[in-house]
Amino acid sequence: MLKILYFARLCDALGSSGESLDLPADIKDIGGLRAFLGARGEVWAKEFAPTSKVRAAVNKNLVGVGVEADAPIKDGDEIAFFPPVSGG
Repeated sequence: MLKILYFARLCDALGSSGESLDLPADIKDIGGLRAFLGARGEVWAKEFAPTSKVRAAVNKNLVGVGVEADAPIKDGDEIAFFPPVSGG
């Protein structure tokens, strides 16, 4: 089972701060998980589109930009999704 967390704008748009999800057998990476979540409906499709700037972390480790889709995931992982942030 995955623990998925949604932060900031995603939490508001999706109406949830997180969920537990049984990892489908065919999903092996962040790209597959994003596609799976995006298939849930219009808002989900917008937030998890391949062109969206939503970032991910696996077990509290930020996944690198450009290689994010290939980042492996497995049962028991904690996945966090969040929009880009800036600060000073």
